Amino acid sequence: MEVDEVVCLPRLSRVAVCGGTHGNELSGVYLVRELLKVKKGVMEKEEEQEEEEPLSVLKVLSNPRAMQQCRRYVDTDLNRCFTHATLNGLTSGTVPYEMIRSRELNAMLGPKGRSGAVDLVCDLHNTTANMGLCLIAYSDCDWICLHIFRHLQYSPFTLYIHFEVSNKESYSLDSVGKHGFAMEIGPQPHGVARSTVYTAMKAGVQHMLDWVCFFNSGTLFEGESVDVFTMIKHIDYPRDSETRNITAAVHPHLQDRDFCPLHPEDPLFQTFSGETLRYKGNEPLYPFFINECAYYEKGIALNSQLTTPAILFRIC
Repeated sequence: MEVDEVVCLPRLSRVAVCGGTHGNELSGVYLVRELLKVKKGVMEKEEEQEEEEPLSVLKVLSNPRAMQQCRRYVDTDLNRCFTHATLNGLTSGTVPYEMIRSRELNAMLGPKGRSGAVDLVCDLHNTTANMGLCLIAYSDCDWICLHIFRHLQYSPFTLYIHFEVSNKESYSLDSVGKHGFAMEIGPQPHGVARSTVYTAMKAGVQHMLDWVCFFNSGTLFEGESVDVFTMIKHIDYPRDSETRNITAAVHPHLQDRDFCPLHPEDPLFQTFSGETLRYKGNEPLYPFFINECAYYEKGIALNSQLTTPAILFRIC
């Protein structure tokens, strides 16, 4: 679709690449550690002209204590601690480590919602689900992120884009920046590093930084459309009404089929006694985060979504 309007946006001078928000998701941990080995940052853009401001790339290990213990978190999920209420809450009494750390990160990268915040946050994550390279955003009208997503679609890796748009404030680390998104790559077991997944993440980060350099140089990006998946609902495992223990696992026909259509009456779960439970909805859905290890505690077997096109304005 041709879009005539041109949106001019300020350059992105400071970009943060964050790994280890969940301490057992190791691709981001090792990638940020690798970037930190080089004194000036292997992905910093050199100043091409004296009057041109260079791109500053902050490399952040988000949750050091959880990383040391190779756990998702120590006290509570860090990636749920970035609402204004949590960031500005009382500090008296016993405060979970991740809440303290979220305030440190907000001071480093933010403050959230203020002009002094970094221009862009890319938060790196792994999933045990078969999601390939997935980009997750909490806004459907952030033209910077939309154009980065479109640029990444030309990478050699299978790419999916997921919008989790809500009328509630975003609670994730990437919301601290003026713009932000999460890069989620799987499948990879937690506490394990797979070279193919690490390589895909490294390439994705480099493609993102390449786009930022193009944008800062004054490149005009044409308006087009990009296919995205929009969050509809969470689906929990079947549970015993008294004990609340789960009574079924994801059906073998659905396992590892993230972003593939789930039609009415398709197999959904297989009970531990061998019965097949089918999807009873009225329209096809596209499941993702199927059987994600970290979501058992959250009561989520899979998330479901619809696919829609998002329109990109021309930007410069």
